[in-house]
Amino acid sequence: MNFFTKALLKAQLKNVPKDQQEMIMALVEKNPKLFTQISKEIKEKQKKGLDQQVATMQVMMAHKNELQQLVQQVQRK
Repeated sequence: MNFFTKALLKAQLKNVPKDQQEMIMALVEKNPKLFTQISKEIKEKQKKGLDQQVATMQVMMAHKNELQQLVQQVQRK
């Protein structure tokens, strides 16, 4: 992940507790393609009229297994 992307992500997470910010940053660094795909899917659902929160929950649930595996990989380190 490049400097610009990290800075943008940190700005989006400014109200999130520090330990959670670090976990999210580690997850995105470990598998940026997954988070790019998640972002695209959320945007597509929003274009179809879904609220951002609803769209996000649906997409995250669809990727639940991948996200759980990723969290386990990051936590092992």
